[in-house]
Amino acid sequence: MTTLGVVFRPQNRPERLRSVARAADEAGLEQLWLWEDCFLESGIATAAAALAWTDRLAVGIGLLPVPLRNVAVLGMEAATLHRLFPNRVLLTLGHGVQDWMGQVGARVGSPLTLLREHVEALKALLAGETVTTSGRYVRLDKVKLDYPPAGTTRIYAGATGPKTRALACEVADGILLTAGTPPEEVAAVRAMAKAITVYVHAATGPDAEARMARELEFWGESDKSNITALGGAADIAAVVNRYKDAGADAVILQPTADEPDLEGFTRFTAQEVRALMP
Repeated sequence: MTTLGVVFRPQNRPERLRSVARAADEAGLEQLWLWEDCFLESGIATAAAALAWTDRLAVGIGLLPVPLRNVAVLGMEAATLHRLFPNRVLLTLGHGVQDWMGQVGARVGSPLTLLREHVEALKALLAGETVTTSGRYVRLDKVKLDYPPAGTTRIYAGATGPKTRALACEVADGILLTAGTPPEEVAAVRAMAKAITVYVHAATGPDAEARMARELEFWGESDKSNITALGGAADIAAVVNRYKDAGADAVILQPTADEPDLEGFTRFTAQEVRALMP
């Protein structure tokens, strides 16, 4: 069965997260995803809070820009989350938006090399290994976590361009595809990826079409006709199933930036949309 989830976008104030996370947990939603877009909200802090406020909800961060982090520190943070909340954490790494990385002095000459080195080192640390490596960007000398996760962990990588997608499929445990990715691109990645999570633009309610039009204009995607889940539960479930048939393991509905009722959208997804999925 395809996993269903919702994005809590960081354009919403951090204090909104608690009620949305609780609504998701109470409604039986499988996953809630968080972003760490510059310069809005921390991914690790919001994930820890959302996990603590809920009992069964899985929380994903999609994504954490690796130029901002030392891999040993991220390993400690990730391991702590996994130990505190077993089987409920999913982290996604990315090379970051280069303009943002430049703003904070963290832009590197080869973002793909950094992403590869970071993913490989993090996976080894979380597996409990003693890691020594001297890469172009990641350098560790006999680093071993005292409290690695007790069970298996999954590290995803986010990707848009073909080179980053190929790298993500090679080194990560799964790939995260952004909203705006059409089903045929999901199908094209399926042969390479170990697992696929995809965000999908979604809106419901009486003003859904107008809000979605503004959303697509913002992302420069107004010319795409098959990338949105729009309308009632049956309409949105049909789109989710198209992505499932294309090979997505998890479909995460991304509400518009001006979604007026995040808690209601979350319950609607968990209860009405899920009920129409096979």
